[in-house]
Amino acid sequence: MTEAQDFLAESETLHSLLADLPEAGFDTTTQFKGWTIDDVLVHLHFWNRAADLSARDEPAFQRMIAPVVASFQRGEGMRGPENATIELRGPALREAWITHARDMAHRWAGMDPKARLPWAGPSMSARSSITARQMETWAHGFEVFDVLGQARTETDRIRNIVMLGVNTFGWSHKVHGLDVPAAMPALELTAPSGARWHFGDASAGRISGPAADFAAVVTQTRALADTALTVDGHGAQQWMAHAQCFAGPPNLPPAPGNRHRKAV
Repeated sequence: MTEAQDFLAESETLHSLLADLPEAGFDTTTQFKGWTIDDVLVHLHFWNRAADLSARDEPAFQRMIAPVVASFQRGEGMRGPENATIELRGPALREAWITHARDMAHRWAGMDPKARLPWAGPSMSARSSITARQMETWAHGFEVFDVLGQARTETDRIRNIVMLGVNTFGWSHKVHGLDVPAAMPALELTAPSGARWHFGDASAGRISGPAADFAAVVTQTRALADTALTVDGHGAQQWMAHAQCFAGPPNLPPAPGNRHRKAV
């Protein structure tokens, strides 16, 4: 399952950024909901471990996520249970997170991509689960690269995240209480390698531009106005205004200019 190697490559990219970060740097507040770099790593490590347990020990997985489900039901979100479970911080957290990611990727590479795995919501295939882990690593890595003033070099493994965006076209509408259009607008995206990726139906509208910018919009790490995407047609504009490739309650993208790479 090559997606496991893509997940690992995404993790290694973020780890390389943080490899020399001093301990005090992990308390740096990012532009995402006031999370610190430590908060980002806690979140990634928690859900990587949860996904890994879903494939190896379902009862342990259910025990791990039960406090998160209860917290959501109380309207308190996930931060409390995540922090209670993952107590490491700073460099020790960084090394625990990457060590687990490396071990997980090695084991998942040989897994049946179609295996059904339990999750906090509907079950997922193993391929979808590990791709979601890559997406979360890439998306939350964004705020870390931004706050440290660094540009990430993108590769064509971002296609996995683009495909999540494509596959959640219907979900992006449903979660926001919108009717799902009969056809998905055409996507004409340029990959980091220069390859062209095409999806959808031009009769429903058109979205064109860098694949990384499309991924940034569907993961809500950039406002549409802060990308180089061109969006034509009502259906395409509505999708990009509400795109959400991740599970959970409806979220809206950041306001224009709120998420950006800081000058150093």
